[in-house]
Amino acid sequence: MTIRVSIVEDDVRVRGNLARLIDRSEGFRCLSQHPSAENALEELPYQLPDVVLMDINLPGMNGIECVRRLKELLPKAQIIMLTVYENTENIFNALTAGATGYLLKQTPPAELLAAIRDVHRGGSPMTSQIARKVVASFKKNTPAQAETEALTPREQEILDYLTKGYAYKEIAEALKVTYDTVHAHIRNIYEKLHVRSRGQAVARHLQQTTFQRAAPAHPG
Repeated sequence: MTIRVSIVEDDVRVRGNLARLIDRSEGFRCLSQHPSAENALEELPYQLPDVVLMDINLPGMNGIECVRRLKELLPKAQIIMLTVYENTENIFNALTAGATGYLLKQTPPAELLAAIRDVHRGGSPMTSQIARKVVASFKKNTPAQAETEALTPREQEILDYLTKGYAYKEIAEALKVTYDTVHAHIRNIYEKLHVRSRGQAVARHLQQTTFQRAAPAHPG
């Protein structure tokens, strides 16, 4: 299956290099290129990409707001932030808006292509230094523990698989249930965690896991 990729990037040189990389790689096709968030929001709903590479610092509307609006128009599209910004605020704002992955622009081409494949399969790729920042930030903040505790054991199990990058079909095979059953559980997970995307659910799960590991054991 060819993965159709759209690029939202205002730097014409960066945009062109990404488009050439994607078109010259087997299994990928650059579906479209967009110099601004406004242009992307106008055209992408008709182009239906599988994966969108999104810059943050765009002229006019920024990339994070574009993600928020684009997810309402294209809920099935997977969005990877591809940016120079690695501060915690941008990372969490992007994930909260609905981004599924977060990579830095200096990511090597082979790793970028692997990340596109991963997010298309259901994963949530992040550059290693971004993942470290996420974990470090979770250690500083008290998570919404009550929300994750509201999940049933089966929902917790499915969320664990999501965090490991399993696609819905792979989770169904691992648990020996139907695809529709997995999809129904994931809808329930999203509702209980008050999230709208896989990336947000995974972030919430990582937050709770980190909190549990960091919490001191009760005496006795």
